[in-house]
Amino acid sequence: MTTTSAPTSAPTSAPTSAPTSAPTSTPEQDAPAQHGLDGAHWRGRLESLIATHHIPGASLAIGTPHGTVDAAAGVLNLRTGAPATADSVFQIGSISKVWTATQIMQLVDEGKLTLETRAVDVLPELSLADEGADQITVQHLLTHTSGIDGDFFVDTGRGDDCIEKYVTRLAEVGLNHPVGATFSYCNAGFALMGRMIEVLTGKQWDTALRDSIVTPLGLQATVTLPEEVILHGGAIGHVGKPGEIPTPTTTLLLPRNMGPAGLISARPADVVAFAAMHLAGGVAPDGTRLLSEESVDAMRQQLVEVPDRGAMKAWGLGWIHLAWGDSGVFGHDGNTIGQAAFLRIHPGSGTIVCLLTNGGDASKAAQTLFTEVFADLADVQVPPTPVPPAEPPAVDFEQYVGLYKRASVDSEVALVDGALRMKVTATGVMAELEEEPTEIELTPLADDGRFLGRIAGDTVWMAVTFYSLADGSRYVHYGVRATPLLAAR
Repeated sequence: MTTTSAPTSAPTSAPTSAPTSAPTSTPEQDAPAQHGLDGAHWRGRLESLIATHHIPGASLAIGTPHGTVDAAAGVLNLRTGAPATADSVFQIGSISKVWTATQIMQLVDEGKLTLETRAVDVLPELSLADEGADQITVQHLLTHTSGIDGDFFVDTGRGDDCIEKYVTRLAEVGLNHPVGATFSYCNAGFALMGRMIEVLTGKQWDTALRDSIVTPLGLQATVTLPEEVILHGGAIGHVGKPGEIPTPTTTLLLPRNMGPAGLISARPADVVAFAAMHLAGGVAPDGTRLLSEESVDAMRQQLVEVPDRGAMKAWGLGWIHLAWGDSGVFGHDGNTIGQAAFLRIHPGSGTIVCLLTNGGDASKAAQTLFTEVFADLADVQVPPTPVPPAEPPAVDFEQYVGLYKRASVDSEVALVDGALRMKVTATGVMAELEEEPTEIELTPLADDGRFLGRIAGDTVWMAVTFYSLADGSRYVHYGVRATPLLAAR
């Protein structure tokens, strides 16, 4: 709906930090001695990290060709004190998008779709507030380049027709950039693909997911509905300001129509098993083929560069490619209401790591954990958390001042005492979850529109990029979303 999650981005997806010319590491990020698949060691590290970063509970699974280990620490709910276990389910958020992308590629394998198929060829009723719906293809949707203003959150009920109703409501939503012109993370696009899956399979999306992925993989704790979560012991999200002890959220889930974009709940071991299927060329442990090798390879191609120029290199057909040198690491993140999920995959060593959390400064814990695990098991060095250069370049800030606006978010960039600041205000339904605007201080990395931004009171920086499209329209890009300039100031 990562690393620092951009405000008002539930469910999001992705790391939002940027490379810098002056990286620094902390003792917490130093490579550890080798511990392999020592469950007691990783459980101890998890216990330490959740205490340091005010995370109520977390669950971890590490998979390698030599086996899998899991660990859990903390509680599922600070109000009840129910302990987190390795079998507890957490919301995996936008990691769900890779599952939906896999379903789409299964339909490609079956000859029911191609990447060039237009959405309107499957859903002729599709209409948007702006012209361009007839240009949007499956590939545009998978790579977040459709232009649909993606954070359109509206509750269309709990019925099996909720996604169908959501697609009808897209007539209220415009394009925030021309089709194919740039990258902007799009939850609405994955809900739209969920409806395409329903039409082409004749099944409601939840059922189609179970039949095409969950059951063939033999997953025991992967569900999509709250009544199923209860049966497995589900984590409750916790919210609060950075550095403070969070409190249980009063809103458990986003609307059901967001299922294909981010409502899967699972234990980490199930997420690792899903990723392992991709590393195995689309084949389950029992030999069942879920996806062709051609589709597995297609999903992992680096197709679209992300203007944030942050911790990721590019986007594929569902997967994020991380900027971890030439390691080839890919994965996805997820953020829902008070929960954060992280998945990293190193194909060279076959190492897969999934961390699921239910609040606190989860991105900092993930950064530390990934640094340790991948150094230990894959000899891969995770880039340190970025910081601005000691002497930022001189930049004309006036050119960036103005009001930038997209669905659910207003971003007002202003000069304050000679420094550039961005005030992010949630609008619409998201305003009910984030009542106060978020203040972000911006520090330039270069004179080409690249900045690092830091939420007031936080210590982690994220990428913020100002840029223009070929037609001259101006944007700010952060939290992997493009936000167009509404009015210069």
